Amino acid sequence: MSDTIERIKCLIIGSGPAGYTAAIYAARADLKPVMYTGMEPGGQLTTTTEVDNFPGYPEGIDGPTMMVQLQQQAERFGTQVRIGMVTAVEFSKEVGGIHKVTVDNSTQLEAEAVIISTGATAKYLGLPSEQKLRGGGVSACAVCDGFFYKGQDVAIVGAGDTAAEEATYLANICNKVTMLVRKDYMKASKAMQHRVTATKNIEVRYNTEVDEVLGDMVVEGLRMRNNQTGEKEDIAITGLFIAIGHKPNTDIFKGQLDMDDTGYLITKGKSTKTNMPGVFASGDVQDKEYRQAVTAAGTGCMAALDAERYLATVESEEEVEA
Repeated sequence: MSDTIERIKCLIIGSGPAGYTAAIYAARADLKPVMYTGMEPGGQLTTTTEVDNFPGYPEGIDGPTMMVQLQQQAERFGTQVRIGMVTAVEFSKEVGGIHKVTVDNSTQLEAEAVIISTGATAKYLGLPSEQKLRGGGVSACAVCDGFFYKGQDVAIVGAGDTAAEEATYLANICNKVTMLVRKDYMKASKAMQHRVTATKNIEVRYNTEVDEVLGDMVVEGLRMRNNQTGEKEDIAITGLFIAIGHKPNTDIFKGQLDMDDTGYLITKGKSTKTNMPGVFASGDVQDKEYRQAVTAAGTGCMAALDAERYLATVESEEEVEA
């Protein structure tokens, strides 16, 4: 470990749409941002084939290409993008305090401002056939990818409000939606349950789980299993949507930053400010409602502006004291 600890003006943790947008704005504001990409450079969009709903791409773009372009734009203005995983943090409680950060369990850094854009990880079933076909018909975002299955038969796994909402969304554009519920009841609110049951082209299968996703290169069908009788049944589908929740990537911030009961970071009002001065959160790490690339990018912009204003205030106070 080096005797000299690097001091960073604006440190960005995470490299999805929120992180890269924050980097673009921070770099243009001369905050000299340094970004650590984490274990999944580019975030969840790197597992998406086509992105059709991000403004500015009339012909659509594949997720990995979009992330490369965002990185190039951030670097164009001077952002340092580094491969590495932030493994520990010690945030200062003082305005103008220095935040201590450890990367890859070895490298220590100091930062005057920190923007957290570590995102959230979609939960999957863990079946080999499911993992093989991620990006080939298996998706964790109906709003992102549902359009590609217009007029087709699809299935969705889940029983909560998100699953019910996505099932009704898919029902508006797909021919038929088969909804797999593991128990004999749905966890969704009564209002959402009524919406599902009132939609004619949604078929709810209770006590039913995915046994195997069928297909070699793309999803061609689904083998379902009744967990009460053990009976299996195959259906023909072209898309499978997993809606069993997300896990925000916030474990290393526990005990320091305010979170809700599921681990999402809590920000103040309409800002990206956390409970620690000089620490800001953007993207899916603090948004469990929308979880879209464009909304993540918007909060990335907000975080950079909040960080710029914070650092300017700190510098002004230091000048007055001097």
